[in-house]
Amino acid sequence: MGDEDVIRRRLLIDGDGTGDDRRLNVLLKTLIKWCNSTDEKPEESKSTHDRMLAQLAQCEFAVTKSQLGAEMMTAELKSYESLSKILETGIEAAKNNIEKSKSDLAQAKTVRKNRIEYDVLAKVISEQPDRKETLEQLSTLKTDLSSLEATKQQLESRLALRKKQFHVLVTSIHQLQALLDEPDETESICGDDVEMKDIPNESS
Repeated sequence: MGDEDVIRRRLLIDGDGTGDDRRLNVLLKTLIKWCNSTDEKPEESKSTHDRMLAQLAQCEFAVTKSQLGAEMMTAELKSYESLSKILETGIEAAKNNIEKSKSDLAQAKTVRKNRIEYDVLAKVISEQPDRKETLEQLSTLKTDLSSLEATKQQLESRLALRKKQFHVLVTSIHQLQALLDEPDETESICGDDVEMKDIPNESS
C-alpha cells in the first residue's frame, strides 16, 4: 500500500482530524484486552464494557456527523451544479442579448445614416423649382428664343441689304473717282460740236 493510500484511508477514518482514528485504535485495544481478560472482576468488566460502549457511541456519532457532512456537501455540490447551470443559461442569454443589441445598433446606425441622407436630398430637392414652374420657364425661354431667331433673321437680311448698298456705293465712288482722275480735254464751246467721246461712259 502506497503512502497516498495510507494517507487517504487515514483521512477517511479520522474524518475532520478530531481523533477518530486514535479513538478507534483505543477502542480496539480495549476490546481485545477485555476479551482476553479472564481474572477481571465483574465490576471492572462492566466498567470497561460501559467505557467501550461510550467510545463506540462517540465513534458512531463521529460517523453520523461525517455522513451528514458528506450528505450536506453532496447537496451543496448539487446546488452549486444547479447554480452553475443557471449561470451558464444566464450567460448564454446575455450573449444572445448582446448579439441582438449589436445587430439592433447596426440597424439603427443604418437607419440614421439613411435618414440623414434623405434629409440632405430633401433639402436639395426643396431648393429646386417644381416641375410645373420649370416647364413654364422652359416654354417662356423657347418663345424668347424663337423671337430672337426671327429678330436675328431680320437683322441678317438688313445687314445683307446694307452690304449690297455699301458695295454699290463704293463701286460708284470708285467710278466717280476714276472719272475725276481722267485728264481734261479741250471742250468745244458749241454744244453741237461736242464729240461723243467726251461724254463719260456710265459703264466705265
